[in-house]
Amino acid sequence: MNTRTPQCTGFDSPVGMSRRQTLQSFGGGLGGMALAGLMGNKGSAADGVLHGLHHAAKAKRVIYLFQSGGPSQIELFDHKPRLVDETGEELPDSVRKGQRLTGMSGNQASLPLVGSPFAFQQHGQSGAWLSEVLPNTAKVADDITFVKSMYTEAINHGPGVTFMQTGSQFPGRPSMGSWLSYGLGSSNENLPSFVVLVTKNKGGQPLVSRLWGSGFLPGKHAGVRFRADKDAVLYLNSPDGIDPASRRKMLDRLGELHQHQLEKSGDVELETRIAQYEMAFRMQASIPEVTALENEPEATYQLYGEDARTPGTFAANCLMARRLAERGVQFIQLYHPGWDQHGGIPSGIKRQAKETDQASAALITDLKQRGMLDDTLVIWGGEFGRTNYCQGKIKATSFGRDHHPRCFTMWMAGGGVKAGYSHGETDEYGYNVQSDGVHIHDFHATVLHLLGIDHERLTHKYQGRYFRLTDVHGHVVKPLLA
Repeated sequence: MNTRTPQCTGFDSPVGMSRRQTLQSFGGGLGGMALAGLMGNKGSAADGVLHGLHHAAKAKRVIYLFQSGGPSQIELFDHKPRLVDETGEELPDSVRKGQRLTGMSGNQASLPLVGSPFAFQQHGQSGAWLSEVLPNTAKVADDITFVKSMYTEAINHGPGVTFMQTGSQFPGRPSMGSWLSYGLGSSNENLPSFVVLVTKNKGGQPLVSRLWGSGFLPGKHAGVRFRADKDAVLYLNSPDGIDPASRRKMLDRLGELHQHQLEKSGDVELETRIAQYEMAFRMQASIPEVTALENEPEATYQLYGEDARTPGTFAANCLMARRLAERGVQFIQLYHPGWDQHGGIPSGIKRQAKETDQASAALITDLKQRGMLDDTLVIWGGEFGRTNYCQGKIKATSFGRDHHPRCFTMWMAGGGVKAGYSHGETDEYGYNVQSDGVHIHDFHATVLHLLGIDHERLTHKYQGRYFRLTDVHGHVVKPLLA
């Protein structure tokens, strides 16, 4: 466990001071800053608990393209000719090494190896191996860092997704975006610091709001979900008959009442409530502007693809992510379900790749053209990988793969990572990490490092101990850094 003195600990009071005195010594705490906004003062948008970065940051913002369900690394990124040659043969015990399996394939009498049906080629000066189903990602291969040696302890979706989002397999911890909002605050007082976009009308594993929740951190650090509907944020707009002037007057009076109560009780939840009311009022003007994708030029739609014209698609959300990043949103999380392919991989992978390949590559290209890629970290990946053996029986045109936590691939681009680089290797069967393994805690530590944060020093005291995103583990993967 981390034994060093924490550098930032939320709302813990200095020795000898009550919580109320501490809040007042900071000008009323965060609630005071929010109330200043209510009274017409600009104030500072950067209200995080870090009073300065721990070291120089390479990235100012993160766009995380989360692929829910566990994309098959064997069909996409991890070229394994031996699997093709030995398709139908039994998974050797010397390779499995007694690893536990899910209940979906653990009772199979046979675990036959199965190779990818797709052709692989090397691309760019880096020579990155990519499947034929990712032609657009192949074009930007020299901008990407491929991490082929990711691994996790989680073997099922609920714990796996929760682990990747929060650093713990157990629900209730703050999400990565919430930790960043808590530490860094916001650089745009008219938009949230953490925004969530979910592909509309997709099946797959359920995505629940706790995945972008703030856990035990103040509620204002939770992700704000933007929807592909008339009202991008639920309950944001005023009811019919309430004009902006009336709402402004109501918020002014409500802010005064909350401030009186805050001075009496020191309840930090009042700070959150005041800040959220004020943010909602400002967002009534900012949200329509940022979500107006129709104002983009025709060249943008040619870059991202026709799907970008349809609100709620992955392509439209990638375009929205760029617009949010331009306006100072620091953590933008996209969720794209549908990768849980226990059967029908050949057709399923093609469909998923068609939905995500062009837009993912376009986002890199777009950011690069605008001079934003250098300080924007783009991340692509799921919660775990897929097995090298077939779940069920192998058919000529249809087979499935089970969950596989022992090795999988993610990629990153921009934001201070080494471009045109592949990190780590799996064995020739694509079952175990062979070299340079990267655990989820290592991944989180590296992302925080790129943002100028020492992952051991961004902490919050809760129920008697100091928590952090990386729990009590993790190290920065220095070979990934540019």
